[in-house]
Amino acid sequence: MRAGLTIALLLAVPLAGCGLTPLYTGGGHGAVAGTLGAVEVVPIEGKAGWLVSGALRERLSALGGGAARYRLNVRLDDRIVGLGARSDDSVARERRTLRARYQLIDAASGSVVLDATAGSDAGIDVVGSEYATIAAESTALERLSETIADQIVARLALYARRTQPGS
Repeated sequence: MRAGLTIALLLAVPLAGCGLTPLYTGGGHGAVAGTLGAVEVVPIEGKAGWLVSGALRERLSALGGGAARYRLNVRLDDRIVGLGARSDDSVARERRTLRARYQLIDAASGSVVLDATAGSDAGIDVVGSEYATIAAESTALERLSETIADQIVARLALYARRTQPGS
């Protein structure tokens, strides 16, 4: 019994000083959530832009809805590339790639405070039905848009955490 307690205490000592802190300390009322809630998403072109901006607004508005202190500009690059060929030279598989370059701009000064990229890709089987292939491409774009939005919000949260006083 004493040996087990001693081992547990020895293992706990390194963890106590590791410096890990929760990103969203204070929950929806914390400093990071407050910063994220003050980000205005600038409209993004195209269907992919509509999906990404909707996903971003959904995630950021859940953290608050204060006055916009920041603007988020996003440019997307959406590509579909054919991979693999059948004996009749038709495409057997596609890869859809969605890349985003985004800038967080301080609304008061107009300066860029964060310039970064995000990206993801998905494989699509090309089947005999054109409708099914188009539906698969559309579904892939929806998933990629969600993934890109998650990556952007995570990076914005890290920025917000690093710029908080006392960080």
